[in-house]
Amino acid sequence: MINKQIILRQEPTIHENSSLNNVKFEGYNEIGIFNSLENVNFGRFSYTGQFCFIQNAEIGRFVNIAACVRIGPTDHPINRPTLHHFTYRPSMYGFSDENEKEFFKKREMRISSIGHDTWIGHGAIIMPEVKIGNGAIIGSAAVVTKDVEPYSIVVGNPARKIKYRFNKDTIEKLQKIRWWNWDNEIIKERFEDFKMPIEEFIEKYFQEVD
Repeated sequence: MINKQIILRQEPTIHENSSLNNVKFEGYNEIGIFNSLENVNFGRFSYTGQFCFIQNAEIGRFVNIAACVRIGPTDHPINRPTLHHFTYRPSMYGFSDENEKEFFKKREMRISSIGHDTWIGHGAIIMPEVKIGNGAIIGSAAVVTKDVEPYSIVVGNPARKIKYRFNKDTIEKLQKIRWWNWDNEIIKERFEDFKMPIEEFIEKYFQEVD
């Protein structure tokens, strides 16, 4: 069977077998099959591939998340006598009638932040509270434990920067142009310009910056 082309709309496109809990969408979003999302805000036009697991995260606009990405993995209490979750899910084992609400509240406050127009490669892991700068690329299978600079490329475990996508001047100007804040109609009108060499794009639109 040939799949029909999906034209994204204001409401999110959620593919089969995905679980969403407290997830907000800005519009024109797509969630791949078998995703598990909890406490996540998605910016406009951001999407995920298959089998992604994202918790406690702010996702910017135009973010490209490949398959099997893990953002905000939760951890176990390493300073207690045991690592096992019976200490914070005691009701599962009949040890107490209530779960440890404060423990889960602290987890939820450890927000991972993904900047605009970023690309998170296949199988990458981004740890809690890490901030990924605008335009950054996270290589496949990278394990990101520290903040990532805008428009940098990081790879490996632990992830390390290998280079920047553009020179310093270009990066600064792109950060000021902030094209990801343009209205949809403006982006549509300027669609062909997004295929320009970066130098021409900067020359044309940096003059609009206040």
